[in-house]
Amino acid sequence: MSRIQPQVSGLSSEFFDGCNEGVLRLQHCKSCRAIQFYPRVFCKVCSGRNLDWVNASGKGNVASFTVVRKALTEGYKVPYIVALIDLKEGPRMMSNIVNCESELVTVGVGVRVVFSAWSDTLSLPVFELSNER
Repeated sequence: MSRIQPQVSGLSSEFFDGCNEGVLRLQHCKSCRAIQFYPRVFCKVCSGRNLDWVNASGKGNVASFTVVRKALTEGYKVPYIVALIDLKEGPRMMSNIVNCESELVTVGVGVRVVFSAWSDTLSLPVFELSNER
């Protein structure tokens, strides 16, 4: 069985196009300058509809995490780390932490985005540990 695929729609297509290009894109409100994730039709701060997209730094810190040791389906290789990442730009994103032993992950540790092929047509943002906090 393959992995669960995200729903790519008109609203989220800019985000997923960026992922396929190796760029983490977040919505930006031109009215109040808030940056948000996940994509919405209005700003979560001021309810404005004057939104565009900005390229994020891809840097952040782990807010929380868990190590998954039992796979949901055969499409997921265990163990894997699911984390809430506080991005430098402000939003919080759920993703995976890759390329490290789970014992090295702690709350507050710095991470940076990399992109991983999720299917033949889609890459998704995942994070690696960095030396920054």
